[in-house]
Amino acid sequence: MSKIALVTGTLGQDAPYLAKLLLDKGYKVYGLVRRYSNPNFSNLDYVGVTKKIDFVEGDLSDESSLYNIVRSIRPDEIYNLGAQSFVRSSFDQPKLTTEVNGLAVLYFLNAIKMFSPTTRFYQASTSEMFGSSNDGGYQDENTVFHPRSPYGVAKLYAHWMGINYRESYGLFVCNGILFNHESPIRGMQFVTRKVAHGAAQIKKGLVDHISMGNLDAVRDWGFAGDYVEAMHLMLQQDKPDDYVVATGEAHTVKEMVQVAFEHVGISDWEKHIKIDPAHMRPAEVPFLLGRPTKAMEKLGWKPKTNFKTLITMMVDAELKRLEK
Repeated sequence: MSKIALVTGTLGQDAPYLAKLLLDKGYKVYGLVRRYSNPNFSNLDYVGVTKKIDFVEGDLSDESSLYNIVRSIRPDEIYNLGAQSFVRSSFDQPKLTTEVNGLAVLYFLNAIKMFSPTTRFYQASTSEMFGSSNDGGYQDENTVFHPRSPYGVAKLYAHWMGINYRESYGLFVCNGILFNHESPIRGMQFVTRKVAHGAAQIKKGLVDHISMGNLDAVRDWGFAGDYVEAMHLMLQQDKPDDYVVATGEAHTVKEMVQVAFEHVGISDWEKHIKIDPAHMRPAEVPFLLGRPTKAMEKLGWKPKTNFKTLITMMVDAELKRLEK
């Protein structure tokens, strides 16, 4: 009998890659979607899984809807990937971010405790929980948290709530502390997609510049398609635990811009970049770099896609979209 998985954030970036992985392994996959008049399935179409998923309507901010879904489906595994995921927007929408990114996890945990206590739960934690907590070195499972945005604070609430329910009620809850992970289906507001799209547009002569924020921010960027493998592996272990998922390599936004523009044959990239203070965060996180040793040793996971391959992959996808 095939396993049943419920995945939230179905129309976002990570869920399509995860759904494909689970479907390939024989799972029956339910995808949680909000009620839309015209839902956008383009990300699911991109990886070819739209018609293979069973969609269920629900809302992460609606406790009763999550209770009803867990009670009716009783999934073997839940992957909570849904969130208000744009960090900059969390400063403008802190209440919404808290409800969707924080309280929804409490609702899920209570639903599991009451209706499906054998369900294994994966929570998408984030490197943004570390915030300014670093000395210029790596961040791992033992690094203290110091979030610098409402997004990070809400995610940290969810992270600790998962640990509390694991320790208090014996629920199988895993937190994946994922560092930045990108793909050709990343949302357009995210800097990686913005740069890839902008470089392709400039190459085609459609625009002449990109408006950017902090080019000196340092991040650990990996490929979402690699990272969903770690999510699945966490829920296959004998005991639940928390894991940092990262590449262990740091790059600046400026490096990303250089790689993207060089890939389309533009060497004078500086003249195509305009710095706009509107893209700066009220509280910046200058440096995030993960140490994925635990995930590599205990899960047998490792990233397959390097930084340059990731960025050029995204630029190529944008060029193809423009050609269509």
